[in-house]
Amino acid sequence: MHGSGTLVRWLLKNDLVDEMNLLIIPVVVGQGTRLFPDSGPDIALDLVDRESSPRHNDQVYRPAGRPQYATD
Repeated sequence: MHGSGTLVRWLLKNDLVDEMNLLIIPVVVGQGTRLFPDSGPDIALDLVDRESSPRHNDQVYRPAGRPQYATD
Protein backbone atom coordinates (compact mmCIF):
# COMPACT_ATOMS: atom_id res chain seq x y z
CA MET A 1 0.00 0.00 0.00
CA HIS A 2 1.78 3.11 -1.17
CA GLY A 3 1.29 6.50 0.43
CA SER A 4 -1.30 5.83 3.14
CA GLY A 5 0.25 5.21 6.53
CA THR A 6 -3.05 6.25 8.14
CA LEU A 7 -4.93 3.46 6.35
CA VAL A 8 -2.25 0.88 7.20
CA ARG A 9 -2.42 1.80 10.90
CA TRP A 10 -6.25 1.58 10.82
CA LEU A 11 -6.15 -1.85 9.13
CA LEU A 12 -3.64 -3.14 11.71
CA LYS A 13 -5.68 -1.74 14.61
CA ASN A 14 -8.82 -3.51 13.32
CA ASP A 15 -7.13 -6.89 12.65
CA LEU A 16 -7.65 -6.61 8.89
CA VAL A 17 -4.08 -7.40 7.77
CA ASP A 18 -3.16 -10.94 6.68
CA GLU A 19 0.33 -10.17 5.41
CA MET A 20 2.65 -7.18 5.03
CA ASN A 21 5.29 -6.87 2.31
CA LEU A 22 7.82 -4.26 3.37
CA LEU A 23 10.32 -2.86 0.89
CA ILE A 24 13.14 -1.27 2.86
CA ILE A 25 15.40 1.19 1.05
CA PRO A 26 17.99 2.80 3.33
CA VAL A 27 17.80 6.59 3.00
CA VAL A 28 17.85 9.50 5.42
CA VAL A 29 14.59 11.41 5.09
CA GLY A 30 14.40 13.47 8.27
CA GLN A 31 10.82 13.88 9.44
CA GLY A 32 7.74 12.23 8.04
CA THR A 33 4.79 10.05 8.92
CA ARG A 34 5.78 6.86 10.71
CA LEU A 35 4.27 3.56 9.62
CA PHE A 36 4.22 2.36 13.23
CA PRO A 37 3.30 5.04 15.80
CA ASP A 38 5.15 5.59 19.09
CA SER A 39 2.02 4.78 21.09
CA GLY A 40 -0.79 2.27 20.74
CA PRO A 41 -1.06 -1.51 20.96
CA ASP A 42 1.95 -3.67 20.16
CA ILE A 43 1.59 -6.23 17.38
CA ALA A 44 3.80 -9.30 17.07
CA LEU A 45 5.00 -9.99 13.52
CA ASP A 46 6.36 -13.25 12.13
CA LEU A 47 8.96 -12.93 9.37
CA VAL A 48 7.88 -15.42 6.69
CA ASP A 49 10.11 -14.45 3.76
CA ARG A 50 12.92 -12.10 2.87
CA GLU A 51 15.08 -11.18 -0.09
CA SER A 52 18.09 -8.88 -0.10
CA SER A 53 19.93 -6.97 -2.78
CA PRO A 54 22.63 -4.30 -2.56
CA ARG A 55 19.98 -1.55 -2.97
CA HIS A 56 17.05 -2.76 -0.85
CA ASN A 57 15.53 -5.47 1.34
CA ASP A 58 12.12 -7.07 0.81
CA GLN A 59 10.55 -8.58 3.91
CA VAL A 60 7.21 -10.36 4.30
CA TYR A 61 5.53 -10.40 7.72
CA ARG A 62 2.31 -11.89 9.09
CA PRO A 63 0.65 -10.49 12.21
CA ALA A 64 0.96 -12.94 15.11
CA GLY A 65 -1.33 -11.44 17.75
CA ARG A 66 -0.08 -9.69 20.84
CA PRO A 67 3.65 -10.02 21.62
CA GLN A 68 4.86 -12.03 24.59
CA TYR A 69 7.44 -10.22 26.73
CA ALA A 70 9.79 -11.97 29.10
CA THR A 71 9.43 -11.01 32.75
CA ASP A 72 12.04 -11.48 35.46
